[in-house]
Formats: sequence, structure tokens, C-alpha cells
Amino acid sequence: MSTLVRRWGATMMDNYGTPPLALVSGAGAVVVDETGREYVDLLGGIAVNALGHAHPAVVAAVSKQVATLGHVSNLFVAEPPVALAELLLALAGRPGRVFLANSGAEANEAAFKLSRLTGRRHVVATHGGFHGRTMGALALTGQPAKADPFRPLPGDVTHVPYGDADALAEAVTDATAMVIVEPIQGENGVVVPPPGYLTAARRITAAHGALLVLDEVQTGVGRTGHWFAHQAEGVEPDVVTLAKGLGGGLPLGACLAFGPAADLLTPGSHGTTFGGNPVSCAAALAVIATIANEGLLDHVKRVGERLRRGVEALGHPLVREVRGAGLLLGVVLDRPVAGAVSTALREAGFLVNPVQPGVVRLAPPLILTAAQADAFVAALPAALDAAPAEAALPGAAARPAAATATVPGAATRSAAATATVPGAAARSAEATATVPAEAATVSTPTPASRTEAPA
Repeated sequence: MSTLVRRWGATMMDNYGTPPLALVSGAGAVVVDETGREYVDLLGGIAVNALGHAHPAVVAAVSKQVATLGHVSNLFVAEPPVALAELLLALAGRPGRVFLANSGAEANEAAFKLSRLTGRRHVVATHGGFHGRTMGALALTGQPAKADPFRPLPGDVTHVPYGDADALAEAVTDATAMVIVEPIQGENGVVVPPPGYLTAARRITAAHGALLVLDEVQTGVGRTGHWFAHQAEGVEPDVVTLAKGLGGGLPLGACLAFGPAADLLTPGSHGTTFGGNPVSCAAALAVIATIANEGLLDHVKRVGERLRRGVEALGHPLVREVRGAGLLLGVVLDRPVAGAVSTALREAGFLVNPVQPGVVRLAPPLILTAAQADAFVAALPAALDAAPAEAALPGAAARPAAATATVPGAATRSAAATATVPGAAARSAEATATVPAEAATVSTPTPASRTEAPA
């Protein structure tokens, strides 16, 4: 056992167990452990490191800001949080207001509190959904194994099958305060709903005067090839929650509210000491500007489709399908051996996540290169072959519709995913039309070490 791993096990609470690997440095989509071995990082801190590790734009922005003005609390105004709020609303293409927090759970807690301020209490969420581990966010989370040890939880929450518009319509009433749903369920195994599901959710909530809250903590900030995943379906939610990739590795969350929902929070109704920290916000501004300047929305679609097609083309009997959108993909297996496959991939130099017993999740930095994607695909068959023989997953012979259908713009054979886009610098209309000029002036040269797969 390594020195760092042993020290972790001796001092840290055991809620995570003891991780198997200690990392000491990283550059781009490559990380290095304490022995000096390199790995291609296909998890990105669980979809957090949008620009990878030590990206020069983030390093420069954070260094400049921390040397200028660090924490000031929300008793005073600073430029970075204001600029970030303005930019997020510009990317959404709608007027509204922003609450800045430190994490996805905090952003969802803010949405939960917004819903209470409507005067209603009933909430509808989905089975398999994941919204965080604080008590309020956990009440929304539709995963009993995570929630049951902590009951009773807050709220009057009804959980319905994900992707089932009829079940949603039956559950929502005139007493419902909000419906909260992920455009893609990340922690449940990268599950994509049927086409039109978000549109149906918008129609149902509007008919009953309930808020539609889209949890884009994992899918936002370019992860699916759009600034926000729901933009692929043209839906306009009342609230959007963000975190993970927003801060480029620094802790940052956001709750965006539109229309009447934007005015629900009033002075004294909610707060956070660290939310909107200028240093974290400076990092977020650099992340968004770099995504726009380097055409990364188009890049995400191309490389995501390359990964999908590459894995599918292997024709390996253990792989049932690849689902997801952009660079949020789940390799679905016919046996519950995702842990063993992930271990074999780590030994081969690739970090992935066994998010469910039968699903390997890929959520790499948005700067992942084609060469790095191809290297992973080349290494995958041996890792799959190393998996032990076990009983088939329940329902392996029949794939549920919610697990296999795709939203418009998802990486399964969509026109957006398969179209040829000239050059990484090419920008989609979405990437250029929604970013204010002052945010699109950051130029971040990409060192050779970021564009080449490790040896």
C-alpha cells in the first residue's frame, strides 16, 4: 500500500472507503500517481475538471484573482461573481437571477427552498435520480440505499419512474411546488430519457403552475456538447442548477431562476458564506471563455461520438450498448462486472468509474483528444476479457426504453454528433452567439503535452 493511501486510511472518515490510488499531479487529461506512473483521466474528478488539470487559463485566472482579492463574503460586491452571473444568464439566453453556492447539493437545496416559497410543499422527483447528499437534496434523490439510513427526510416528495411522462402527469397536481429532474441521470448509470420527455415535463408543470427544475449539475457547462443539456430539446425550465464543471476544479455551484421564480428569494431568506467566492468565480469565467474560444462544444460532440462508435465497433460480447451524450457516456455491460473492468483499465493506465454494477461511466475533461479516446478504445477489449464470469444482470435480455432512448442532440447517431465539423477551433453558433464579447477574449495556448496521448 502506498504512503498516501495508508495515511488516508489512518486519518479520514470511512465514508468513501480507502481509495486505491494516490495522485500527485496532472496536466490536461493526464494524471500522475506517487510512483510517477501516468494515466489518462476519463473521469475528470466526476465530470468536474472541464479543462483537465492545470489548464493555463484556469491557473492564470485563479493566480491573478487570489493575488488581487480573495474571499469577501456576500456582504460586499466583487467583480467575478457579478460577471459570472451575467455570463450564465447570457448562455441561458433568458433574463433571470443567479444564486451562487459551493456545490451541486447546495444549488439543489436552493432550488428546494425556492419551491417552498411558492406556498406549496409537494415535490415530484424521479426514481434513480441523484441530487446530492445533504438532507434536503437527499430527500429529492431517488436512490433508497443512499436515503434510507437518514430518514425521516424533509419534504413531501413523490418519486416516479424516470422517463415516464404518463407517470409524471399522474403525480403532478395543483399542489405541486416543483418537479426536479436530470436531463441525463449520471449517478444512476448515464440513463437517457425518451425523446420529448423534458418537453412533456415542461408542459405538465406549466399546466399545474409548478416549477420545472432541471438538475444540470453533471450535464451542464458543455458536458453534452451544449452549454446546458436541455438546450438540445429547446425547453425553458424555471430553474437550472449547476456545479461540477462550472468551477473547473474549484468548488462552485449555481442556481439559475427565470420568470417569477427569479424573485422568490428575498433578503435574509437564504445565504452562504463561501458561495460566489471571487477566486472560484474567476476560474469559472476562464472555463467558459476557453470552451467558447477553443470551440469545445463541437469538440465534445466529435470526440464523444468517436468514443461511442469505437466501443460499439469492438463488437465485444460483454458490451450491451453505449449511452449518453457528448462526453458523458455509460458503457453498459451484460454482467455486473463494472468494478473488475474499471480495475483492469486502471492497471492499463485509464481511470474510469464503475458508476453502477453493470455500467462504466466516462466523464473525461472536455479537452480529451482523439488520440486519447482511441487509446482507451484499444485498451478496452483486454479489460473486458479480464472480467470474471458472473450471472447476467437482471433484465439483460430486454433493455428498458428509458435506458436506451435518446434526447435530441444526444450522441447516439444524432446529426449534431455525427456531422463533420472542420477543425477544433470551429465554433458552433451556440458557442459563439451566446458568449458576450468581453468573455470571449481569453486566449489559452495548448501545450503539446495536452494534445498528445501519453506514451
